[in-house]
Amino acid sequence: MPTFTYTARTATGDIQSGEVDVQSRDEVVGYLRRNRLVPVKVEEKKAPGPSLSFGTGISMRDIVIFTRQFATMINSGLPLVQSLDILAKQSENKALRNVIEKVLYDVESGQTLADAMGQHPKVFTDLYKNMVAAGEAGGILDTILLRLAVFLEKADALRRKIKGAMIYPAVIFSVAGIAVTVLLLFVIPTFQTMFESAGVPLPGPTLFVIGLSKILQSYWYLIFGGIAAFIVLLRQWYQTSAGQLALDKALLMAPVFGPLQRKSAIARFTRTLGTLVSSGVSILDGLEITARTSGNRVVHDAIMESRASIAGGETISEPLKRSGVFPPMVVQMINVGEQTGGLDEMLTKIADFYDEEVDAAVEALLAAMEPLMIVFLGVVVGGMIIAMYLPIFDMMNAVGGS
Repeated sequence: MPTFTYTARTATGDIQSGEVDVQSRDEVVGYLRRNRLVPVKVEEKKAPGPSLSFGTGISMRDIVIFTRQFATMINSGLPLVQSLDILAKQSENKALRNVIEKVLYDVESGQTLADAMGQHPKVFTDLYKNMVAAGEAGGILDTILLRLAVFLEKADALRRKIKGAMIYPAVIFSVAGIAVTVLLLFVIPTFQTMFESAGVPLPGPTLFVIGLSKILQSYWYLIFGGIAAFIVLLRQWYQTSAGQLALDKALLMAPVFGPLQRKSAIARFTRTLGTLVSSGVSILDGLEITARTSGNRVVHDAIMESRASIAGGETISEPLKRSGVFPPMVVQMINVGEQTGGLDEMLTKIADFYDEEVDAAVEALLAAMEPLMIVFLGVVVGGMIIAMYLPIFDMMNAVGGS
């Protein structure tokens, strides 16, 4: 996602600068206006090149724990300032402690909690800030925080499930790649020298593996450099709208991981929008926030089309149907929720259903991947070893026959 830098003027005339990660310049302007700032200058921050990024140092789990503790304190009757002070002192994460202290200072200076949190968009998302603002406006901050804590816990659990499903095949392929590289660079040349000294004829599989070894030894820097360049170019292309749309669409259509990605996207969308709507956030703001947190450009575009549709007096469900991402059941249930006035409740039901679907999909995927990965390792690594032992078997047969 691109990063934009901005310069804006506050209500008192002061100049304020910062940066925010959003999809477009229009979203930056919208973000500034929601924070009661007048945009002066907005520019996309150009990436200096591939580099390591350590983020904020604050994980999703840290935010989940903070929100749950904060909700419990407010629900127990502790004043807002005292609750923030306690949370800052007891936080084990130094980065989060610094953010809480800044929020506390801004609240004590007269800002609302939502505005104070809005100064840290990389820690407290638009969804977080808007829900807090709705809770403050309605006098139900404790209820909103409890609802937000539940939402974040479910979102974190969903993210962990998807991550867990991706890690296993990634590890297996990495191990296979390392094993094949070691064999080709160090083991195969030893066999090659032995066969050349023995002067035995080599079968096709052995010649093929030796050929791969020679190529890797002679052009390893080109091969690894090409892989690195491909990854860098792919990441740069993904920063463009066309690249992001193409790759995200391909990901949704992938034969194995596509259905899992689709179900997780639907669960995230319905859970986020349902939580926002039930917390008092307007449907237009809710759709805009949900689109930015969708994690997939195809889903993002479908949600933004729904936002434009409802802004024009039409329904949310029709653009979702046209996108082809959302199953007919989901579209129909959202349509029923719109007509009956129970959209938030219907969205929550859909989210609960797809959470269970993601659970089942992850379990099925892992169960299917385990034997497939074992077979893959056996064929690749075992095949190379067998190919190198074929001449030895021929030599032994020739000696035994003589």
